[in-house]
Amino acid sequence: MGKLSGIRVVDLTQFLPGPMMTMMMADHGAEVIKVEPLTGDPARGQAPFEAGQSVWFRNLNRGKRSVALDLKSESGKAALWALIDEADMVVEGFRPGVIGRLGFGYEAVAARNRRAIYCSISAFGQSGPLAHHPAHDIAVQALSGFLSVNDGADGTPVVPGVPSADMAAGLTALAAVLMALVGRDRTGRGDYIDIAMYDAMLPWCAHIAGEAIAGGGPPRSADQRSLGGAAFYNVYRTADERYIVLGGRELKFAANLLSALDRADLIPIAGAPAGEQGALIAFLQDTFMQRTRDEWVAWFAGKDVAFAPVLDFAEALAAPHVADRELLRHHEGAHHIAPSIRFKEDESHVSIASDLGAG
Repeated sequence: MGKLSGIRVVDLTQFLPGPMMTMMMADHGAEVIKVEPLTGDPARGQAPFEAGQSVWFRNLNRGKRSVALDLKSESGKAALWALIDEADMVVEGFRPGVIGRLGFGYEAVAARNRRAIYCSISAFGQSGPLAHHPAHDIAVQALSGFLSVNDGADGTPVVPGVPSADMAAGLTALAAVLMALVGRDRTGRGDYIDIAMYDAMLPWCAHIAGEAIAGGGPPRSADQRSLGGAAFYNVYRTADERYIVLGGRELKFAANLLSALDRADLIPIAGAPAGEQGALIAFLQDTFMQRTRDEWVAWFAGKDVAFAPVLDFAEALAAPHVADRELLRHHEGAHHIAPSIRFKEDESHVSIASDLGAG
């Protein structure tokens, strides 16, 4: 049955943050009704395709029932009200003000369904100077400071590989609506939640932007222990133009590796502040260029060092760990990333089936 069985969610979101959040609810039994425009969620058209559907769209909307409505028409409005009147939750991802102009803002919904939990997800929130500024993930990362430390060796910011602001918003929204459900059990009343990608992303900087948070200067990647200034938290090129990483700064890992390389004299440098480990970084750069990536994988076997090869997605998804934990599943001719939230008592109920045909 799932932890969220009996919870009905009306999902008015598209692209990534909202669909990811409601998919995780559907994974655990919530009835999620995805309301799309007549043209469908734009993610439906994003290549590549498998089994007749976008891989992106299917992996963020499985387990949901999809309906297409024209919310500017009277019939479309009536159909949406019929869904909302029986809903436990409404999630919308329009730009601020749009859903209100359509007639389905929180006040209107609460007047008809006081138990409904209403969650808005936007780039910068429903208020503030940036509220109406159009933005996707990269712009939010730029304005929140994160892109400044997503930089190359010359300090130039590069396009981030992970849509962190999107994902942070989805995860924060999930936590918020589940808290609201707990609160409703006590009060019998729903609530309104204003989730901003910007707000959700900002707490992630606490470990790198301490000086700026305290009113000082901004972090520089080369001086940060988690951004390239520490030898044992860094990326190294190998002889075959592939890469490996050292991912643990504890001195025990440094001692284990440097002793195995007959350079125990460099261990003290591993304990120096970030930005003062240049000699050790240079040694490791030269050393790792002497073997291929896979040769280093074999060399590190059995050594207690936080080390990993840099895999591409094809390699990562084909790894034994993915198969062992059933993290990639095949259903109805399509591949799905498995739910990351699992409960022992109702693990068997989790389904990747869905009714995603718009109409």
